[in-house]
Order: sequence, then C-alpha cells, then structure tokens
Amino acid sequence: MSTSDLKKARKRGLNRLGGLRNLLVSAKRLWYRRIWGMDIHPTAQFSLSAKFDRTFPIGVHVGPYSYIAFNVRFLTHDRTRGLYLHTRIGANCFIGGCSLILPGVEIGDNCVVGAGSVVTKSVPPRSIVAGNPAKVIRSGIEVGEYGRFLDADATESALAEQGLT
Repeated sequence: MSTSDLKKARKRGLNRLGGLRNLLVSAKRLWYRRIWGMDIHPTAQFSLSAKFDRTFPIGVHVGPYSYIAFNVRFLTHDRTRGLYLHTRIGANCFIGGCSLILPGVEIGDNCVVGAGSVVTKSVPPRSIVAGNPAKVIRSGIEVGEYGRFLDADATESALAEQGLT
C-alpha cells in the first residue's frame, strides 16, 4: 500500500486548529532560541505546555524532527547539588507526556520515552524507555520523524477505514 492510498484520521476538537498551534509553537521556539539562547532545532516540535529549564537555558538541546509532548519538564540544573548541565535530545525522538528529563541526560537519536517517565540516565540510540526511573524496554527500534513508528500510518489508516477515528 502506497502512502497516497492511506486514509488519515479525521481532525476533531483542537486538532482542527493545527495551523494556529503550529504558528504559536514557531513563535515560542523563536523566543526560546533568540531570547533565552536554547538550542532547539527549527524542525523540532513541542507542546505549548512543555516546560524548558530557564535557569540554565544554554543547556537545552533538542535535535531535528523530535517531539516533546504535553507537560514534559526538561531540566538543566540541580540547585541542591550546584549542577548546571547540558541536557540533550537527539534527532527523531518522541518524549511522552508528563515525562521528566533530568539535568545532564542525553537521549540518543531515534528514541521513544514513554509517558510519565523520569529519565535519570542517558538513553542509547534506537531505544524505548519507560518508568520511574526510566529503563530500556526495547532496543534496536526503527522510527521516522518525530519518533513515529514506521507502521503508524498503516495502523491509522486501518482505524480510519473502520470509522474508529
């Protein structure tokens, strides 16, 4: 099945305002980059509720085609230990909602972080991590842009054809 044959889920609710949301994210990304000095790639996407540490903003690094979901907290400092560390997310990563990325953590390229995870240690490339503390639950995964699994379009199309989206 070619990508042109795939059916997409119907846009409902706030998804109908995708254009406005993308404009707001672009403005916020520009603000973070120019005013705060954060290293957020122009193709990276994030929820408007994601929080990036502004105590040590130059320590924020987000790679191309990565997505940071709702209520993620991205830390670069730990005042109790006097740490100010660079925290990095690689290319093609997905960080699940309500996750916490601690200072100094490096998430490799093509990784998926499960929702609600507390990432205390660096994550090797092509891995899925989840839990508190986050542990590798699968290695050697293949994902596309924004950490989307390669079969996700086919799954979405099958659900849309059944009228379940």
